[in-house]
Amino acid sequence: MEHRLQFIPLHSRRDKGWDEAWELYENSFPACERWDAAGYDPAFDDPAFEADVIRRGEEFIGLLFHWKGNGFHYIEHLAISPRLRGQNMGSQALAAFCEGRRVILEIDPPEDEISIRRLHFYERLGFVANPHDYIHPSFRRPFHPHRLVLMSRPEPLTDDEAHRFADFIREHVLRYSEHEHPELPRIG
Repeated sequence: MEHRLQFIPLHSRRDKGWDEAWELYENSFPACERWDAAGYDPAFDDPAFEADVIRRGEEFIGLLFHWKGNGFHYIEHLAISPRLRGQNMGSQALAAFCEGRRVILEIDPPEDEISIRRLHFYERLGFVANPHDYIHPSFRRPFHPHRLVLMSRPEPLTDDEAHRFADFIREHVLRYSEHEHPELPRIG
């Protein structure tokens, strides 16, 4: 029997599914792109933040951490269980989440085979790369700002939207990171 993908919201680190999601999170993203687990405690109280466990029936598929901004949804972290990669689970999850939404995410600049494949993956799902120079901070010390490419769906970002997105990251998302006075990200 085929089950549809479900996005099950987590409300705290004590919820069923957090441990499985956290293990995948730690194994899927470099340290500079991850939060300290304790940073999620206050974020769970923020109505703009949601952490979802992706399931198909009882099967753990992956995680999706995202934010609702003014006129957009920002996908901060999406990861699919390694045992399911290559089975279109990421495409299915992303397509289901994006339906009817204005979505923004960030990727590494397409400079090697993996980052180029990632760009094409998102393009096949209707995302477009934006020409804005975008510098994003790391979430944890030591801080190493890095250049990323903003991708949006269903259409490119206007200059105003790109600036509002960067402001949202700086003024809202980074308040839960190790930054005391976030100055980045910035649009160039």
